[in-house]
Amino acid sequence: MAWGRRPEAAALVAQLADPDRGWDAIVAGEYERAFYGSQYAAMAPLFEHYGVELWMPEAGGLVDYASEHDEQAMTVLGLSSKREITRISIRVRTAMAAQTRQGRYLGGRPPYGYRLADAGPHPNKAHAAWGRRAHRLEPDPGTAHVVSWIFAQRLAGHSVARITRALNEAGIPCPLAADPDRNPHRTAAAWTLGTVTTILGNPRYTGRQVWNRQRTDSELADPANTSLGHKTVQRWNLPDGWVISNRPAHPALVSEADFIAAQDISAARGPAPRDRSGGPGHAQVPAGRAADLRDLRAADGISVVQRQGRLPVPPRPHQRRPARSGPAEERLHPRGPHPGTPPGPAPPADRHTARQAEAHAPRS
Repeated sequence: MAWGRRPEAAALVAQLADPDRGWDAIVAGEYERAFYGSQYAAMAPLFEHYGVELWMPEAGGLVDYASEHDEQAMTVLGLSSKREITRISIRVRTAMAAQTRQGRYLGGRPPYGYRLADAGPHPNKAHAAWGRRAHRLEPDPGTAHVVSWIFAQRLAGHSVARITRALNEAGIPCPLAADPDRNPHRTAAAWTLGTVTTILGNPRYTGRQVWNRQRTDSELADPANTSLGHKTVQRWNLPDGWVISNRPAHPALVSEADFIAAQDISAARGPAPRDRSGGPGHAQVPAGRAADLRDLRAADGISVVQRQGRLPVPPRPHQRRPARSGPAEERLHPRGPHPGTPPGPAPPADRHTARQAEAHAPRS
């Protein structure tokens, strides 16, 4: 990172022009901590201009800005530092890929629906001797069923917007509310489209350990000022770049077949289709609290709806019990009369049509 983007280094550079700064030399204990690549060539003229000396062990003490030997030495050290960082990155990525294929937990926050569990002594004998323990993921009793419900509703044809709305109206705590200490960087207090989309796209719910879904790229911090160096940006990798464990590493919350189907499904507009025979398309409302979806607008791709069929919501842990076969009005069905309702006269479209119909009606 360039000196201008390091907080402490930038403060030091800002004091160079101050004649009363109270110091006249910079001591760097290790070259790699001070300069990277060609940073020395950019900073040395500035130090020389303001009369600030540079002391480094690699130079044997004071760096001579006018010495060609010292300049070449600093250039070689900069290239060596850059090369070492590249080598470290390759070694770390290779080790993480190997551990992922073995099903090892790589650290970080567990996905929503899981919690950390002890997996015995650390597989590295040296770390085990220090008392370190291995960890693995296990379903969280308070949130795992919500993840399974989200996938079930997506597979039933419901859009992400409808699922999000149902979760909020049912009062299901979002990931932040479920574990605020684990997510201190987040401020949302309700389910969002992004949260549900992230859950539906996380392959770790299949029980496999997955790594390298994101990569870190480097690009210029400011193309108009190349002296500021590069900045890192996170970008998503395509699935062919993911590293997946060879065998299941933790209990699955959704099958691999259902996860793949959820990635390709196109959510149906409006309520899920209903099968008159009561087959698989005839969705049942599970035990628990149900939410009426009203005023669902453009977020779901349809016009204003005065009343939609009920979308089943996940039961709370203390309410979980086998699903019941409720009456027809509790089942998810399209707008309009129940398929078993006998047809009746169609209502007039407006008052004008009603008056015409009354005027031409046969009198007895």
